[in-house]
This record gives sequence, C-alpha cells and structure tokens, in this order.
Amino acid sequence: MKALLQAWQENDLVAFASALGVTLGLLIAMGIARHLAARALDALARRTTTVLDDGAASAVRATHLWLLLPVAIQAGASMLELPARIDRAIGLASIIGLVIQAGLWASHIAVYWIESRARRSEGGNGDALMAIALLGFAARVAIWALVLLLVLEQLGFNVTTLVAGLGVGGVAIALAVQNILGDLFASLSIVLDRPFAVGDFIVVDSLRGTVERMGIKTTRVRSLDGEMLVFSNSDLLKSRIRNFRQLSERRICFTIGVVYETTLEKVRAIPSMLREAVQAQGKARVDRAHFKEYGESALVFEVVYFVSEPDYNLYMDIQQAINLALFERFAREGIAFAYPTRTLRIAGAPAAGMEGAAP
Repeated sequence: MKALLQAWQENDLVAFASALGVTLGLLIAMGIARHLAARALDALARRTTTVLDDGAASAVRATHLWLLLPVAIQAGASMLELPARIDRAIGLASIIGLVIQAGLWASHIAVYWIESRARRSEGGNGDALMAIALLGFAARVAIWALVLLLVLEQLGFNVTTLVAGLGVGGVAIALAVQNILGDLFASLSIVLDRPFAVGDFIVVDSLRGTVERMGIKTTRVRSLDGEMLVFSNSDLLKSRIRNFRQLSERRICFTIGVVYETTLEKVRAIPSMLREAVQAQGKARVDRAHFKEYGESALVFEVVYFVSEPDYNLYMDIQQAINLALFERFAREGIAFAYPTRTLRIAGAPAAGMEGAAP
C-alpha cells in the first residue's frame, strides 16, 4: 500500500490518463494485429498446401490478450514515476505473460504439425493414431516443462538444482525402460517418416510379406506363406527395407543360353528375336538385348525390359509369354537351347578320330 500511495503522490492525473491511454491503445492495437494476422494467414493457408502457414494461423488464434495485458501495462507505466518495487513487479508480470504466451504458440504449432502428419499418414490405423497422440503429449510436456522452468527462474528460484535432479531421474527412468522407449520412438519414426504403411508389400532381409498392423512396440507382417511375422520396431528400422509399393514399373533382366554349335548367322539374329518377343507384349518395353558372354556350356544372351505396372502376376504372365514365344521361334529356326554338359576324356583311351591309327 505504501508503494501505491507513493506512486499516486508522485504522478498527476494527466500522467495517469496518459498511462491509461497508452495501455488501452497498445492493447487495442495488439487485438487488431491478431485479427488481421489471423485473416491473412487463413487466406494464405487456403491457397497453399504447406503445413507451415496453417500452423502459424493456428498459433495466431492462440494469442490471448490477457497474457499480453502486462506488456501493455508496462508500456503505459513508462509514462509514470513508479517505485522500483512496483516497476519490478510489472516487468516480472510482463515477462511471465510473454513466456506463457510463447509456450501456447509453440504448443499449438507442434500439435498442429503432428496432427497434420497423422491426417496424411495412416488414416484410421488406431495404433498409428495412438503413437501420434503420444508424440503430441510428449511435445506438450516438454514445452510446458521448459515454460515452468523459465517462470520459476524469473520468480527467483534456483532451477539449476531442479534441472539436475530431473536429469538424474530422467536418466534412471530411461535406462530402466530403454527397450520400450527405443521401440516407441521407432514407431514414431515409422509414422512420421513413412518408410512403409499398412498394406505395403515389404522385404526385410530374407523375409517378405504385407504389412497388416503397425503397433507402438511391434509391426506385424503377413508373409506369402500365410504366417504372421512380428518385427520389433527398433530392429526393423535397423534393417534394410525394400518397399514394393513405391514401385512404379518393374525392371526385368533375364538370360538364355544356346549351344556352341549355333551358326554365326543365327547368333547374329538372336538379339533381334529377343527384342521382337518382348515388343510383342502390350505392357512391356524392351531396353536392350545382347550377346553377353561365352559361358561354360552355352552362348549367353541377356535381355532387359520394363513392365509398365508393378503387379507381380502381370510380370509373370508377360515373362511366360516371352518364354513361350522364344521356345516357338527357336524351334522354327533350328536353334537349340543349351544345358550344362561335360566332356570326359579317359587317360589311355584313343582320342576322337584316332581309333583306326597304327599302334
């Protein structure tokens, strides 16, 4: 009361009126700025597909004038002669208000970004949505823990000891549940980075199948043989994952071999026959066909072509049609397919063509 009485005695009515005018004017200006910024960001968000402007619009709508009121009061108080105690109190209130408002902005931006990733990622997958909710909760806890520490520091508390204690306790808890936390953060990484999604056909090392469920700790994959493969999320991310959902077209490379007795004229013609066999298929695009090498028991030709759709059954139908066409064409041209052969020579036996030679 003594400080307030001193402030009343040291300032006249004109100074108080000026302080009130500055306070109300700044408060009204901040309200107008919030309204205009929200409208501008909403209009920008409707014209773009990025998440940044949407998050900024959400943060602007989270601006509370009552938290910024101490800032306006401090601006108005600059027009008055105030005791140091009242001046410090007003400055402290304005700092705390700004810190809390900054926490609201950061929390809204983080939650909006996480929820937007959830809407774009797994749709109705309950496990993925649970992981997103956990991530949002962890983000809010981290933000408001930081806000609390800043507020306590402004109020004069020694937060160093508190932070050290929280750090030791956090390390102890993390060591106790490190496997669970590893799988949890791995599941969040899968949801946010999306190396695969439910319904994708993936290959992990020598195991392959369709993703049926992505949980907080494990991911379940239905193999081609029908059994359920259960992967730990942390182990899964350490593996090399091949995702066939991203396959836009298949590149196929296969070889055939013909016998060494094939004439030079027919050897020259075989690459063209291979191209014609591939080009005859409607959804196949030939890349190249070459006489590749001299094999152990065959003249080896290599063919590369693309299937315009990723469907595996379509690829097998096309490959079967190519094989049948080549079988028919080679039979018509008198070209024999090669197969592994070995010629054995017995020591002491006469060489071929030497049976009738003199001893």
